[in-house]
Amino acid sequence: MIHGIINVYKEKGYTSHDVVAKLRGILKQKKIGHTGTLDPDAEGVLPVCLGNSTKLSDMLTDKNKTYEAVLLLGQTTDTQDVTGKILSTCEVKADKKQIEEAILSFEGEYDQLPPMYSALKVSGRKLYELAREGKEVERKTRKVWIYNIRILEFDEKNHEVRIRVECSKGTYIRTLCHDIGAKLQCGGCMKSLLRTKVGQFSITDSLKLSEINEKAAEGKLLATCIPVDDMFPDYPKVTVKEEYCKYIYNGNSFYTKHITETKNINNQAQVRVYDWNNHFIGIYEFNQKDQIFKPIKMFL
Repeated sequence: MIHGIINVYKEKGYTSHDVVAKLRGILKQKKIGHTGTLDPDAEGVLPVCLGNSTKLSDMLTDKNKTYEAVLLLGQTTDTQDVTGKILSTCEVKADKKQIEEAILSFEGEYDQLPPMYSALKVSGRKLYELAREGKEVERKTRKVWIYNIRILEFDEKNHEVRIRVECSKGTYIRTLCHDIGAKLQCGGCMKSLLRTKVGQFSITDSLKLSEINEKAAEGKLLATCIPVDDMFPDYPKVTVKEEYCKYIYNGNSFYTKHITETKNINNQAQVRVYDWNNHFIGIYEFNQKDQIFKPIKMFL
């Protein structure tokens, strides 16, 4: 079984679940999980966890993300993108400067209402399932962060604006496009979406499924997988002495007297723990007062 994270380039037409299913067939292993959904018509970076790295899925979902999107002004749809049913059309009267000011005004903290066409659950049912039945339910706004938003290209003739957005987890770019259009009083929706970065995973290093299949057939796939412990480069490394490794093999706590050295850990809450043979065990939290390490996430 392969353990690690693959930086997958999800192509249009695939759901995130499709990518996982394809990888299970390519790699001949079941323990695979993605780190956050991308709409079928969206493309770009989708980190996928293999083997024991699936325990990382929730941690990677929390990472900040970067997108490039095309905002179409003058139109609203039920899905907030061009794949949906058109609800309204309107003349775009705002000039270039007004459009730019409206877009940039969304930088910072922002209360966003999740769209009905989303995978969020209400009373045990996904919102998009209810939406397909013609039902709309009350949703609460959620605080998201737009850390940076930049205009990359204006197409004034077609009322399209290509933007780059750096944002927090849980941000819907479709809804951002919708809200920008609402602010400009002409309506707006998303025409296309490309995710270019998730945490440390960049689109320049991503692989399409066909490329992954080729590397797997050549026996070269392992070289493209990122080891689990590489996801914590800023965490100090702690090595447990051979005679005390029984504690970490059983997922138990241990003390500073059980490790080979104590430098660089006094001011660090979390560390990477290895056994005497340099096998990565997991992430532990260090309590300086009691000089004890307690397990947070195990990757045995």
